[in-house]
Amino acid sequence: MKNLITKLENQSRLNEEEANQLWDLDLFVLAKYAQKKRFELHGKKVYFNANRHINPTNICADTCKFCAFSAHRKNPNPYIMTHEEIIKIVDETVARGTKEIHIVSAHNKDTTWQWYLEIFKMIKEKYPKIHIKAMTAAEIDFLHRRFNMSYEEVINKMLEYGVDSMPGGGAEIFDETIRNKICKGKVSSENWLKIHKLWHQKGKQSNATMLFGHIEERKHRIDHMLRLRALQDETNGFNAFIPLVWQRNNSFIQADKIMDSEEILKTISISRIVLDNIKSIKAYWATMGLNLAMVAQEFGANDLDGTIEKESIQSAGGAKSANGVNLKTFIDMIKTSNLIPVERDSLYNELKTY
Repeated sequence: MKNLITKLENQSRLNEEEANQLWDLDLFVLAKYAQKKRFELHGKKVYFNANRHINPTNICADTCKFCAFSAHRKNPNPYIMTHEEIIKIVDETVARGTKEIHIVSAHNKDTTWQWYLEIFKMIKEKYPKIHIKAMTAAEIDFLHRRFNMSYEEVINKMLEYGVDSMPGGGAEIFDETIRNKICKGKVSSENWLKIHKLWHQKGKQSNATMLFGHIEERKHRIDHMLRLRALQDETNGFNAFIPLVWQRNNSFIQADKIMDSEEILKTISISRIVLDNIKSIKAYWATMGLNLAMVAQEFGANDLDGTIEKESIQSAGGAKSANGVNLKTFIDMIKTSNLIPVERDSLYNELKTY
């Protein structure tokens, strides 16, 4: 343990064994070292953006046990949006000042690949400056399997049709024994990483996520982080890491215990320490609640995500995120915490400091 503390003091890179030893440290010891790194990178800034989530369909060929959003599981309300309906939402949200459209769909085998991709072109033609964050690696893998397109073909189409960056969804937990139990048949961990690598090789950026608090163990979280760190060493294409707190309502996973706030904050702090090459750690308020996401800014996180406006996936599992958060609430909460609110764009360029 003494060697570990020395490495933390020197901010030396940790190996797998050392990273797993971090769980044995007190939360506030972890916070000390996580905050040291956070302040070096970001000072007292807390980032957020003005974004709108759109989920064009909830009809899904996959049957992930953790998901309450898919209409094939416990959600009895299947839907597919038309492109016209989506454009109407975009029109309304752009008028309110939204700068990012975040589009993630279920894997609907009754649609064409054009249905998935042409909406991006429609948005870009009407709003060339809007940032489109869309198509998880799981969706890309689905289109590859469903329409016999290579990953490269799907990615080239995304670029051609106007996608600017990729969200980090579909990563869940990389350990394949856990994946087999919670999301069998979905994109493999190896292919998730391969798809993001291909995207990064196009000079584009993406996010990386990790779903935790279900049946995984702490060692699986470390393994997940280290695989992301290794790819980041290679490509430098991840702009943020987002640890997603699993939402237990309407889920088919039987988890024994409810994860407490301390475990969530430890996971945030450890991710800041271990992921020494990913600049931003996001405390995604839609999965942990706004109050705990604010507390996480004192435990290594530097970002809250965005205003969202409408959120369907986490709220289907019990999160209180269905209607987003207004800008003033973000700004007031950050200022009250003696931190600096900074509105950013999707690639972390600073737009406005409050």
